[in-house]
Amino acid sequence: KFNALGVTQYGQMTAGSFMYIGPQGIVHGTTITILNANRMLKNSGNKIKLFVSSGLGGMSGAQPKAAKIAGLISVTAEINKKAIEKRWEQGWIDEIISDSETLVTRIKKIQQTKKITAIGFLGNIIEVWEKLYEANIFIDIGSDQTSLHNPFQGGYYPDNLSFNEANEMIKNNPKKYKQLVQKALRKHVKMINKHVKRGTYFFDYGNAFLLEAKRAKADIIKQNGDFKYPSYVQDIMGPLCFDY
Repeated sequence: KFNALGVTQYGQMTAGSFMYIGPQGIVHGTTITILNANRMLKNSGNKIKLFVSSGLGGMSGAQPKAAKIAGLISVTAEINKKAIEKRWEQGWIDEIISDSETLVTRIKKIQQTKKITAIGFLGNIIEVWEKLYEANIFIDIGSDQTSLHNPFQGGYYPDNLSFNEANEMIKNNPKKYKQLVQKALRKHVKMINKHVKRGTYFFDYGNAFLLEAKRAKADIIKQNGDFKYPSYVQDIMGPLCFDY
């Protein structure tokens, strides 16, 4: 009916386009994004760049595979043990690490051997940002693909709570859970800002990270009122892909 009225319909990056149906399509789009983010950065010589993000369920699960195709080492955090194990069984990640000290040691070893590896970290993404900062490991590219369009019903998990504890609180004390999510977002952004001051390139991956961080009153806004960080379409896919 809408088409008969002359309404134009078009598929964007995911749901509308035939080439993005199924996992291979999401890997395609994510690879193009990470590849072009990599191209934006200065040449790092012989060093293989490091990509850090979170989320291994649904579309976000494409991140480690795409990063590997693009030639980057990646660390993708996931709080859901079932989700991370499924990605490992399917070959989307090469290994699972659940201890942050082990993660630091492993990253250093991989960087020495220059072997492109996709690491899945079983734990909270905030812990990854904190530990890598403390260990002085430089993150070249950072993003986030937690389901922040649904932040208070399991789309985003605060730190200092186990997966099961968080799910119980969602049901039994949603008001407190919302407070913890927003507190975690403020902490999350604070750590990202610290890495960015060291030279990390961070972008929003269309998951409402910037919006929910703003609502949580995180330090995500510049003095002129704009977000500190761009969306992937604004900074990467638009000028480096769609414009051509």
